[in-house]
Amino acid sequence: MATITLKGNEIHTNGTLPEIGQKAPDFELVSGDLSISKLSDYKGTRVILNVFPSIDTGICAASARTFNKEASSLNNTKVLCVSRDLPFAQGRFCAAEGLEDVINLSDFKTGQFGKDYGLEIIDGPMQGLHSRAVVILDEEGSVLYTEQIPEIVQEPDYTAALKILS
Repeated sequence: MATITLKGNEIHTNGTLPEIGQKAPDFELVSGDLSISKLSDYKGTRVILNVFPSIDTGICAASARTFNKEASSLNNTKVLCVSRDLPFAQGRFCAAEGLEDVINLSDFKTGQFGKDYGLEIIDGPMQGLHSRAVVILDEEGSVLYTEQIPEIVQEPDYTAALKILS
């Protein structure tokens, strides 16, 4: 279990992020067209998992915008924005913002991604959503980098995350 905060108030996740060097757990997430997307679909590509509680909050939106901007200059890298939002909300946000270099995936059906990655918030007002985190995977799906953001209203350390891929 990880201890994080929401505006200074302590809350907890159901576990901890996968360890560096470990194979990332496979997942089944819902794409914007309601098809199922699996981690294995991205084999051969580096993957940035940008995970957050909801695209409809300011910090979550900022991380999607920042990773969208940076993704356009990264070779052989996909940015997957993962939340429990409905795919329609994710698509609406990206369309309104003109974001074309991130892929939105939803864990709304089962929440299994959040459970498997240790990111499900288990108490407090955001219980059931995912905590904010960044996980970077190599072409074979092994974990290169993780960051469990300690305060939900804080942005990820973009510089540290992107440095892993340069």
